[in-house]
Amino acid sequence: MHILQFGCGNMGGAMLAGWLAGGLAPDTFTVVDPFLESAPDGVRLLRAAPEGEAPGDVVLLGFKPQQLAEAIAAVAPHVGANTLVLSILAGVDMETLRGAFPDAGAIVRVMPNLSVALGKSPIALVGDAEGAARELTDALMKPLGQGEWLSGEDQMDLVTALAGSGPAFVYRFIDALAQGAADLGLPREQADRLALAMVEGAALLAAQSPHAPGELARRVASPGGTTQKGLDVLDADERMLRLMQDTLRAARDRSAEMTREARKS
Repeated sequence: MHILQFGCGNMGGAMLAGWLAGGLAPDTFTVVDPFLESAPDGVRLLRAAPEGEAPGDVVLLGFKPQQLAEAIAAVAPHVGANTLVLSILAGVDMETLRGAFPDAGAIVRVMPNLSVALGKSPIALVGDAEGAARELTDALMKPLGQGEWLSGEDQMDLVTALAGSGPAFVYRFIDALAQGAADLGLPREQADRLALAMVEGAALLAAQSPHAPGELARRVASPGGTTQKGLDVLDADERMLRLMQDTLRAARDRSAEMTREARKS
């Protein structure tokens, strides 16, 4: 198998790191990126698309969504009837991708986050891959995290908000926890360390527990205790829930707006 990767920015680079850490051989990859200073040892790095090569097994679209129109001419010769095209282009829908690469054997939209580098990302998947192409997609996602096939492309905007943008919301929450503790008297650097260690441990426990996060919160809290008093503040007027709904709605709506913009370009 050969993977031809067009673009190796933050997300493309994280996926490449995750694949290599997961055991894929470096010579599996050819990266086409005019700006990348260097590639991991053994990975072929080109400044422009290779000429005269037959269509590949897998083509990853890892450049900026707004660059699709100008990239088609370089990418299309490497897409054939047996090629699986993986797209991480936010807001670029299947109709646009299929129009750009009509000869592709299968096209799958992939929405990961940067945790793919650690093999810990939720990965939303939607596309027209069937049979061997779907099995190949699942195999490629396994070293990167938890692949989740969506029932329809209309879910992609919301999943983009939850799984794609979600890490930024968690980081902001960690920062707010630390800042709140610092404002109440802890040294900021110590508050940062404690908040980060607490969230790491809580997330690992939640991932391994048979109980849902809401039930875990209930089990941590004792009636009338310190934890319950804090939860009472978060739960008052459903303020935490409303904040998350507003946050996800804003990110979802921006994703949908980007899709409409991509169709016009």
